[in-house]
Amino acid sequence: MRFWPLLWSSLWRKKVRTTFTLLSILVAFLLYGYLAAVNKGFSLGINTGADRLFLRHKVSLSILLPESYLGRIGATPGVVDVVHATWFAGIYQEPKNIFPQLPVDPERYLRLYPEFLLPEDQKQAWFADRTGAVAGRTLVEKFGWRIGDRIPLVSPWRKQDGTSTWEFTLRGIYDGAAEATDTRQFLFHYDYFEEARMFGKGMVGWYIIRIHDPKRAAEMAQRLDSNFANSFHETKTMTEKALVQGFARQIGDIGTIIGAILTAVFFTILLVAGNTMMQSVRERTAELAVLKTIGFSNHLVLTLVLTESLLLAGLGGVVGLGLAYWAIERGDPTGGVLPVFFFPPNDIVLGGVIMVALGLATGILPALQAMRLRVVDAIRRA
Repeated sequence: MRFWPLLWSSLWRKKVRTTFTLLSILVAFLLYGYLAAVNKGFSLGINTGADRLFLRHKVSLSILLPESYLGRIGATPGVVDVVHATWFAGIYQEPKNIFPQLPVDPERYLRLYPEFLLPEDQKQAWFADRTGAVAGRTLVEKFGWRIGDRIPLVSPWRKQDGTSTWEFTLRGIYDGAAEATDTRQFLFHYDYFEEARMFGKGMVGWYIIRIHDPKRAAEMAQRLDSNFANSFHETKTMTEKALVQGFARQIGDIGTIIGAILTAVFFTILLVAGNTMMQSVRERTAELAVLKTIGFSNHLVLTLVLTESLLLAGLGGVVGLGLAYWAIERGDPTGGVLPVFFFPPNDIVLGGVIMVALGLATGILPALQAMRLRVVDAIRRA
């Protein structure tokens, strides 16, 4: 009697029960994969550099800082490079089309973010055009932009002529060096912004700072803030990662919420699949006794039942993760609210580990029960 045909026939002995158990496992892993992508979007935000700090006004991010701080920050021992940025808050075509738009020093900004990959010819075209801009790949694909397009943005920052519509020429499209890189940003020249705006001249939103030693980030943050202590514009400095996590916590502890949901889901699936395997073994008591009678060893019977459990978890898990990957590849369901949206490879691997653990957990007790089954007792019960 062959092992695999016997295993397959045992698995599908009760087709309806097996089908619904498989669907339960499939949905659990589909949910796991999709929530893993959502969690990545909220917890990461951007591909944060360990050597980058974020300096803002001590009271609120919405309060501007003097542009003159640039020199003082750059002269601080331990600082390698620094650039400032400001929230532009422009609207493209419709009020719902809001995305990160930042007036920056192009060369400095690209030095601070080497993960933003921009072809050299597009980079030089951007540098040479005061009204030029570059946009991330995600943004370009969303709106169907092409290089050379004129892009109008309506911003609360009024221009010198009293209008609020700013026009930019798309000179480049940047990609991310890693899948987790934020490719939704729209970047343009700070010099053009400073010259054309009606109010707020000489003021910027925040500073991004590269430091020499990431291990001394806390010390550097304290040193930078001490430069501006007791001034009219006191500052608060943090790591870029802490900033992103702070934004995520404004919504809630996403990681904990998702973890609690998945724990409840998989605990339920553990009970469902475990009950399925226990019933399957009880219903096949006589069959297992016959297998032992014709020469199946105790360990072979244990392997048969345990493999059945692993196969059940594996089939449902693989299909569930596959559907999750397909759904995630179709794009961010929030329409661009999440900076990144993809199925992290480490979570795919973890999904495989969970599959094996689920199969072992649901199959070990029925398998031990089948292994310890005595032929005489089984025949008497039959």
